This record gives sequence, structure tokens and C-alpha cells, in this order.
Amino acid sequence: MSRAPIKSPCVKVCFVDPKSEICVGCFRTMEELGRWTRYTDAEREAIMKALPEREAAYRAARERNTVTGS
Repeated sequence: MSRAPIKSPCVKVCFVDPKSEICVGCFRTMEELGRWTRYTDAEREAIMKALPEREAAYRAARERNTVTGS
């Protein structure tokens, strides 16, 4: 019996920003990365829906920090 592959937002750019504590490749948290295979499909979908907003917030914060020199 074969299982369908688990859907993942991973883009193989695995670097966790220590300040934001999220992966800057897929924008998942450390907890989400560690538990990904144990989440239900519905839990993974909910997380994946939140990722574009996280990415936008991360990029906006980096841009503000670049402008202000923080």
C-alpha cells in the first residue's frame, strides 16, 4: 500500500533566522518544521495558508530594519 506524499511548502532553502525564529525558505516555525509529518492534512493546509502573510511580514520587517539600520 503506497501513501500519497505529504504536501510541503519546502523550497530546499533551509535557514532559520535566529531573530524571527522562522525558516526564510518556507516561513515555517521551528515547531512546525519539527512536527510537519505528524500534523494532519488539515493542520498542514492551515499553516500553508498562513505562510504568504508571514513571508510578507518578514520581508517588510527586514526592509524597515535595512532602512533604519537596525
